[in-house]
Amino acid sequence: MKKITLTSISLLILCTIMLGACAPATTTVPAATQAPTTAAATEAPPSTAPTEAPAATVPNCGTDPVELNAYFETGFTIPFDLAEEFTKQFPSVTWDIKQDQFANLITTTPLLLAGDNPPDLLRLPTMVSFAKDGLLMDLDGYAAAFGWDKWPVPQLDQNRVAADGTRGSGTLYAMGLNYSLTGIFYNKELAAQIGMTEPPKTLAEFDDLLAKAKAAGLQPIMEWGSAKSGMGLAFPLQNLMAAYGPVGPINDWIFQKPGATIDTPSNLLAAQHLERWIQAGYFPPDINAIEYTDAASRFTQGEGVFTFNGDWQNAGYDAGMPGNVGFFLMPPAEAGGAPAAMSAPLTYGIAANAKHADCAAFFFNWVASNDAARTINVNIGGSNPGGPEGAMMPAAAAGSVTNETLAAGPIVGAAGNSMDFIANATSSIFAQGWTPELQKMVGGQQDAAGLLQAVQAEYERELTQ
Repeated sequence: MKKITLTSISLLILCTIMLGACAPATTTVPAATQAPTTAAATEAPPSTAPTEAPAATVPNCGTDPVELNAYFETGFTIPFDLAEEFTKQFPSVTWDIKQDQFANLITTTPLLLAGDNPPDLLRLPTMVSFAKDGLLMDLDGYAAAFGWDKWPVPQLDQNRVAADGTRGSGTLYAMGLNYSLTGIFYNKELAAQIGMTEPPKTLAEFDDLLAKAKAAGLQPIMEWGSAKSGMGLAFPLQNLMAAYGPVGPINDWIFQKPGATIDTPSNLLAAQHLERWIQAGYFPPDINAIEYTDAASRFTQGEGVFTFNGDWQNAGYDAGMPGNVGFFLMPPAEAGGAPAAMSAPLTYGIAANAKHADCAAFFFNWVASNDAARTINVNIGGSNPGGPEGAMMPAAAAGSVTNETLAAGPIVGAAGNSMDFIANATSSIFAQGWTPELQKMVGGQQDAAGLLQAVQAEYERELTQ
């Protein structure tokens, strides 16, 4: 029986780079209940949601056995579930999957892409430098072959890199397995204890709720801050940036537009607001030691009235606190302002020298167009599956928080207030900029102005390398 191999490589970066003898443990789990057959890999068994066999000129997985070499992000089940379903439908395709923390991928990705066995599919923590160095495959040919270039434009724009290194236009170098939305989740029972009857409409109303939670002896906000996971305070900080100012300059900075800076007057107000939250004790005192999975677990177990996170955590919240979790977008600083949110694809690329690029591209197309895959994206990933206009939109479970996050997406889209994540601006800005500087702010060793200045300096250093 074919199996999916899951190899945990959550090692220290020093070990990864210098100690070849540091070998991770390996376990195996079944990839599918069906043995490989001689059927074409683009022909789905009748018991599954079928994917139509592509025309002969469309890239596909062929008829011979294929093992896709993949690197996924630790802590998220969605790519594993999609991979398992893909093998169920196309039994001649199996997987060699390795996984690592997002923060580690920032450092190890160049080595993986330039190695002797580059991945067919890789979770990309960022992409501009890898595209400029020729390490990622140009996907424009696949976009034309599969018709991705006819999908709604915003789905692809964030994964395009122009000749001058700016994002938002140019060559397509990656695809999204889904399109995530971030915001504020809350424990309904705890929120009721502090008098919250509806989501706050302004930042001042949200501040009032946080103060009431602290006065009631509750943990106002549960968040993570360990360098292993990357500093989670970047989530509330970016939400505060959008509450105080327009999202355009933030996206310009992320997309590396000439002259862009994160050190703006409105962003300073946002950083000062976050600093006040830290000083007021609204975050756990041990936040710098909390990893992402621990924060999600602690919130699910009732520690924290609010948490800033993304819809990828929907299934975990619904399973751990069914009927007791709600969601709202970050309220604006001024009454009547439009809400904003980070809304970005779960970005995956194909190595320039990947052995099975056609099959990997076919997987991208299947994820967006196959009914079973789209259902996994909604019910497990909690996110909009994207894809072509008119594609089937799976119904989320009644009463689930997924219904709330899916409903919030069009609100952000209509307001034009969608942002990519500030961690994606350069290859190392999250690990070398945001994470250490926000950790210093938690420890009282950095202030709001110094935070923005230090991150901008790191950004400019990386752009001139």
